[in-house]
Amino acid sequence: MSSTQILELAESVAKKAGEFLMQRPAKFEVTQKSSAVDFATQMDKGAEELIVSEILKLRPDDGIIAEEGSSRISKSGITWVIDPLDGTTNYFYGLPGWNTSIAAKDEQGVLVGAVSAPSINSFWSAQRGKGAFHNGMRINCNEPVNLAKALIATGFTYDLKLRSSQGDLMNMLISKIRDVRRTGAAAVDLCYVAMGAVDGYFEATLKEWDFAAGGLIATEAGAKISGRHGGKPDSEMVICAGPTLHSELVKLIN
Repeated sequence: MSSTQILELAESVAKKAGEFLMQRPAKFEVTQKSSAVDFATQMDKGAEELIVSEILKLRPDDGIIAEEGSSRISKSGITWVIDPLDGTTNYFYGLPGWNTSIAAKDEQGVLVGAVSAPSINSFWSAQRGKGAFHNGMRINCNEPVNLAKALIATGFTYDLKLRSSQGDLMNMLISKIRDVRRTGAAAVDLCYVAMGAVDGYFEATLKEWDFAAGGLIATEAGAKISGRHGGKPDSEMVICAGPTLHSELVKLIN
Protein backbone atom coordinates (compact mmCIF):
# COMPACT_ATOMS: atom_id res chain seq x y z
CA MET A 1 0.00 0.00 0.00
CA SER A 2 1.46 3.38 -1.04
CA SER A 3 1.63 6.41 1.24
CA THR A 4 -1.24 7.93 -0.74
CA GLN A 5 -3.35 4.84 -0.05
CA ILE A 6 -2.42 5.02 3.64
CA LEU A 7 -3.59 8.65 3.65
CA GLU A 8 -6.85 7.63 1.97
CA LEU A 9 -7.38 5.03 4.69
CA ALA A 10 -6.68 7.58 7.43
CA GLU A 11 -9.12 10.02 5.85
CA SER A 12 -11.84 7.40 5.41
CA VAL A 13 -11.57 6.09 8.97
CA ALA A 14 -11.41 9.61 10.48
CA LYS A 15 -14.62 10.52 8.66
CA LYS A 16 -16.36 7.35 9.87
CA ALA A 17 -15.32 8.10 13.44
CA GLY A 18 -16.61 11.65 13.08
CA GLU A 19 -19.97 10.37 11.87
CA PHE A 20 -20.11 7.98 14.83
CA LEU A 21 -19.34 10.78 17.29
CA MET A 22 -21.98 13.09 15.82
CA GLN A 23 -24.51 10.67 17.32
CA ARG A 24 -23.98 12.27 20.73
CA PRO A 25 -25.74 10.29 23.48
CA ALA A 26 -28.22 11.73 25.96
CA LYS A 27 -26.31 10.15 28.86
CA PHE A 28 -22.61 9.57 29.34
CA GLU A 29 -20.70 6.81 31.03
CA VAL A 30 -17.67 8.61 32.47
CA THR A 31 -14.35 7.01 33.40
CA GLN A 32 -11.80 9.10 35.33
CA LYS A 33 -8.23 9.13 33.98
CA SER A 34 -5.37 11.21 35.41
CA SER A 35 -7.57 13.50 37.53
CA ALA A 36 -11.19 14.37 38.29
CA VAL A 37 -11.24 16.73 35.27
CA ASP A 38 -9.51 14.27 32.90
CA PHE A 39 -12.00 11.66 31.78
CA ALA A 40 -13.17 9.45 28.94
CA THR A 41 -16.68 8.47 27.88
CA GLN A 42 -18.19 5.45 26.17
CA MET A 43 -17.93 7.46 22.94
CA ASP A 44 -14.14 7.85 23.23
CA LYS A 45 -13.86 4.09 23.62
CA GLY A 46 -16.39 3.30 20.91
CA ALA A 47 -14.65 5.60 18.41
CA GLU A 48 -11.28 4.00 19.16
CA GLU A 49 -12.69 0.50 18.67
CA LEU A 50 -14.15 1.56 15.33
CA ILE A 51 -10.89 3.15 14.14
CA VAL A 52 -8.64 0.28 15.18
CA SER A 53 -10.98 -2.31 13.68
CA GLU A 54 -11.16 -0.49 10.34
CA ILE A 55 -7.39 -0.06 10.12
CA LEU A 56 -6.46 -3.61 11.09
CA LYS A 57 -9.04 -5.03 8.71
CA LEU A 58 -6.90 -3.75 5.84
CA ARG A 59 -3.48 -3.56 7.52
CA PRO A 60 -3.27 -6.33 10.14
CA ASP A 61 0.51 -6.03 10.59
CA ASP A 62 0.53 -2.34 11.50
CA GLY A 63 1.23 -1.03 14.99
CA ILE A 64 -1.17 1.01 17.10
CA ILE A 65 -0.67 3.77 19.70
CA ALA A 66 -4.01 5.15 20.90
CA GLU A 67 -5.24 7.32 23.76
CA GLU A 68 -7.77 4.88 25.16
CA GLY A 69 -5.31 2.01 25.45
CA SER A 70 -5.22 0.15 22.14
CA SER A 71 -1.61 -0.87 21.62
CA ARG A 72 0.29 -3.27 19.37
CA ILE A 73 3.81 -3.43 17.98
CA SER A 74 4.22 -2.91 14.24
CA LYS A 75 5.37 -5.75 12.02
CA SER A 76 5.07 -3.68 8.85
CA GLY A 77 7.05 -0.55 9.73
CA ILE A 78 3.87 1.56 9.98
CA THR A 79 2.39 2.59 13.32
CA TRP A 80 -0.89 4.44 13.70
CA VAL A 81 -1.15 7.20 16.32
CA ILE A 82 -4.79 7.74 17.23
CA ASP A 83 -6.80 10.15 19.34
CA PRO A 84 -10.38 8.93 18.83
CA LEU A 85 -11.93 11.96 20.54
CA ASP A 86 -9.68 14.96 21.02
CA GLY A 87 -11.55 17.54 23.09
CA THR A 88 -13.64 15.18 25.22
CA THR A 89 -14.63 18.03 27.56
CA ASN A 90 -16.02 20.02 24.63
CA TYR A 91 -17.91 16.94 23.47
CA PHE A 92 -19.27 16.25 26.96
CA TYR A 93 -20.56 19.82 27.32
CA GLY A 94 -21.94 20.01 23.78
CA LEU A 95 -19.37 22.54 22.61
CA PRO A 96 -17.84 22.51 19.10
CA GLY A 97 -14.24 21.81 18.11
CA TRP A 98 -13.82 18.22 19.28
CA ASN A 99 -12.29 15.97 16.65
CA THR A 100 -10.82 12.65 15.67
CA SER A 101 -7.07 12.73 14.99
CA ILE A 102 -5.36 9.91 13.09
CA ALA A 103 -1.72 9.75 11.99
CA ALA A 104 0.49 7.01 10.58
CA LYS A 105 4.25 7.08 11.05
CA ASP A 106 7.25 5.19 9.70
CA GLU A 107 10.93 5.20 10.65
CA GLN A 108 11.31 8.75 9.29
CA GLY A 109 8.45 10.23 11.29
CA VAL A 110 4.80 11.03 10.64
CA LEU A 111 3.83 10.00 7.12
CA VAL A 112 0.16 11.01 6.92
CA GLY A 113 -2.36 12.77 9.13
CA ALA A 114 -6.10 13.38 9.14
CA VAL A 115 -8.19 15.45 11.55
CA SER A 116 -11.97 15.30 11.33
CA ALA A 117 -13.95 17.99 13.17
CA PRO A 118 -17.54 17.65 11.96
CA SER A 119 -19.00 20.00 14.59
CA ILE A 120 -17.20 22.87 12.84
CA ASN A 121 -17.54 21.43 9.32
CA SER A 122 -13.80 20.95 8.99
CA PHE A 123 -11.56 18.18 7.70
CA TRP A 124 -7.79 18.54 7.47
CA SER A 125 -5.25 16.16 6.00
CA ALA A 126 -1.64 16.00 4.91
CA GLN A 127 0.90 13.63 3.43
CA ARG A 128 4.59 14.14 4.07
CA GLY A 129 6.07 16.26 1.30
CA LYS A 130 2.71 16.81 -0.43
CA GLY A 131 1.22 19.86 1.36
CA ALA A 132 -1.75 20.31 3.69
CA PHE A 133 -5.45 20.63 2.93
CA HIS A 134 -8.64 21.88 4.60
CA ASN A 135 -11.88 20.59 3.11
CA GLY A 136 -9.95 19.71 -0.05
CA MET A 137 -8.25 23.10 -0.51
CA ARG A 138 -4.52 23.65 -0.01
CA ILE A 139 -3.68 25.75 3.05
CA ASN A 140 -0.74 27.75 4.35
CA CYS A 141 0.13 29.26 7.71
CA ASN A 142 0.45 33.00 8.27
CA GLU A 143 4.04 34.14 7.67
CA PRO A 144 5.63 36.43 8.63
CA VAL A 145 3.84 37.49 11.82
CA ASN A 146 5.51 39.42 14.62
CA LEU A 147 4.65 38.79 18.24
CA ALA A 148 2.75 42.03 18.84
CA LYS A 149 0.23 41.17 16.12
CA ALA A 150 -0.04 37.46 16.88
CA LEU A 151 -3.27 35.67 17.75
CA ILE A 152 -2.15 32.74 19.91
CA ALA A 153 -4.03 29.57 20.81
CA THR A 154 -3.23 27.53 23.90
CA GLY A 155 -4.56 24.91 26.26
CA PHE A 156 -4.09 23.94 29.89
CA THR A 157 -2.94 20.72 31.50
CA TYR A 158 -5.16 18.36 33.46
CA ASP A 159 -2.44 18.37 36.13
CA LEU A 160 -3.92 20.94 38.48
CA LYS A 161 -0.57 21.59 40.18
CA LEU A 162 0.92 22.78 36.88
CA ARG A 163 -1.92 25.10 35.95
CA SER A 164 -0.69 27.96 38.13
CA SER A 165 2.69 28.03 36.32
CA GLN A 166 0.84 27.96 32.99
CA GLY A 167 -1.19 30.91 34.23
CA ASP A 168 2.04 32.77 35.01
CA LEU A 169 3.26 32.15 31.45
CA MET A 170 0.01 33.46 29.98
CA ASN A 171 0.17 36.50 32.25
CA MET A 172 3.61 37.26 30.82
CA LEU A 173 2.51 36.73 27.21
CA ILE A 174 -0.85 38.49 27.18
CA SER A 175 0.60 42.01 27.15
CA LYS A 176 2.92 41.14 24.26
CA ILE A 177 0.46 39.60 21.75
CA ARG A 178 -2.71 40.55 19.90
CA ASP A 179 -4.95 38.15 21.87
CA VAL A 180 -5.36 34.55 22.98
CA ARG A 181 -7.83 31.80 22.02
CA ARG A 182 -8.70 28.53 23.77
CA THR A 183 -10.59 26.00 21.62
CA GLY A 184 -10.16 22.99 23.90
CA ALA A 185 -8.72 20.58 21.31
CA ALA A 186 -5.01 20.40 20.46
CA ALA A 187 -5.37 18.91 16.98
CA VAL A 188 -7.74 21.68 15.87
CA ASP A 189 -5.41 24.33 17.32
CA LEU A 190 -2.55 22.94 15.24
CA CYS A 191 -4.75 22.81 12.15
CA TYR A 192 -5.83 26.40 12.82
CA VAL A 193 -2.17 27.39 12.70
CA ALA A 194 -1.88 25.49 9.41
CA MET A 195 -4.73 27.40 7.79
CA GLY A 196 -4.01 30.81 9.33
CA ALA A 197 -7.04 30.89 11.63
CA VAL A 198 -4.55 31.60 14.43
CA ASP A 199 -0.94 32.64 14.13
CA GLY A 200 0.60 30.36 16.73
CA TYR A 201 -0.06 27.75 19.37
CA PHE A 202 1.67 26.32 22.40
CA GLU A 203 0.66 23.84 25.06
CA ALA A 204 2.38 21.76 27.72
CA THR A 205 1.93 18.09 28.69
CA LEU A 206 0.51 16.88 25.39
CA LYS A 207 0.77 13.25 24.31
CA GLU A 208 1.93 12.01 20.91
CA TRP A 209 -1.63 11.33 19.78
CA ASP A 210 -2.53 14.97 20.51
CA PHE A 211 -0.03 16.42 18.03
CA ALA A 212 0.99 13.69 15.55
CA ALA A 213 -1.60 14.39 12.83
CA GLY A 214 -2.05 18.11 13.49
CA GLY A 215 1.70 18.61 13.66
CA LEU A 216 2.22 17.13 10.20
CA ILE A 217 -0.63 19.21 8.81
CA ALA A 218 0.92 22.37 10.28
CA THR A 219 4.42 21.65 9.00
CA GLU A 220 3.13 20.77 5.54
CA ALA A 221 1.40 24.20 5.58
CA GLY A 222 4.72 25.91 6.24
CA ALA A 223 4.66 26.15 10.02
CA LYS A 224 7.41 25.05 12.37
CA ILE A 225 6.65 22.77 15.32
CA SER A 226 9.03 22.07 18.17
CA GLY A 227 9.48 21.39 21.84
CA ARG A 228 10.40 24.01 24.44
CA HIS A 229 14.00 24.41 23.30
CA GLY A 230 13.46 24.07 19.57
CA GLY A 231 13.91 20.31 19.24
CA LYS A 232 11.19 17.79 18.50
CA PRO A 233 7.78 18.38 20.12
CA ASP A 234 7.34 16.31 23.24
CA SER A 235 5.28 15.85 26.38
CA GLU A 236 6.92 18.86 28.05
CA MET A 237 5.91 21.44 25.44
CA VAL A 238 4.64 21.85 21.89
CA ILE A 239 5.17 25.20 20.13
CA CYS A 240 3.81 25.75 16.62
CA ALA A 241 3.77 28.83 14.36
CA GLY A 242 5.16 30.22 11.15
CA PRO A 243 8.99 30.38 11.29
CA THR A 244 9.21 34.06 12.25
CA LEU A 245 6.74 33.86 15.12
CA HIS A 246 7.94 30.42 16.19
CA SER A 247 11.39 31.82 16.88
CA GLU A 248 9.93 34.59 19.06
CA LEU A 249 7.66 32.20 20.96
CA VAL A 250 10.51 29.80 21.73
CA LYS A 251 12.56 32.68 23.18
CA LEU A 252 9.69 33.98 25.30
CA ILE A 253 8.51 30.63 26.59
CA ASN A 254 12.05 29.88 27.69
